[in-house]
Amino acid sequence: MMLLLTSGHPTSGHPTSGLTRSLAGRLVRRLIFALMLAMFLAISLTGATGRAMAADFDKAKAAYEAGDYATAAQEFRPLAEAGDAKSQFNLGVMYDNGQGVPQNYAEAMSWYRRAAETGHAKAQNNLGFLCSNGKGVPQDYITAHMWANLAASNSNDLSTGLRAIIASEMSPAEIERAQARAAQCLASKYQDCGG
Repeated sequence: MMLLLTSGHPTSGHPTSGLTRSLAGRLVRRLIFALMLAMFLAISLTGATGRAMAADFDKAKAAYEAGDYATAAQEFRPLAEAGDAKSQFNLGVMYDNGQGVPQNYAEAMSWYRRAAETGHAKAQNNLGFLCSNGKGVPQDYITAHMWANLAASNSNDLSTGLRAIIASEMSPAEIERAQARAAQCLASKYQDCGG
């Protein structure tokens, strides 16, 4: 024999609809509570992580300014690997100049690129400079112009001059290709910036 549970409302439709709604309501409330708790914890941890990252960045910056480049590189690296654009840029500078790490233009390019793809204008400018001089990559005026153009569009005043110097080495068709690549890169939010 099958036992039917009812809500006591003979017009409720299905004999178990009242129980189902009650159970569903409790489950929804529990789910909402769990989601709110998860969001609160995520926000709390993000704030704590952000404060810890800021303190670590300050420690790395202080070491750099004191000339302790090895410690600065050691402090910037985990921040850079965690996605902090300022730390990525600074690590790029350190590889570019051989400060605390062996000079390595390819490694500098890699860190500059990661920062540049977040919209970091100084990293974009430095990528343009390295590409125009063939440091870390084969000399490529189109890519150099693209990065200098993006940096200039992000209010980096140095990039306007760099872009003009690079353009003086390019044909009008090359400049047009570089501008199209910059527009594509920007439109894709730095996800499609070419090689």
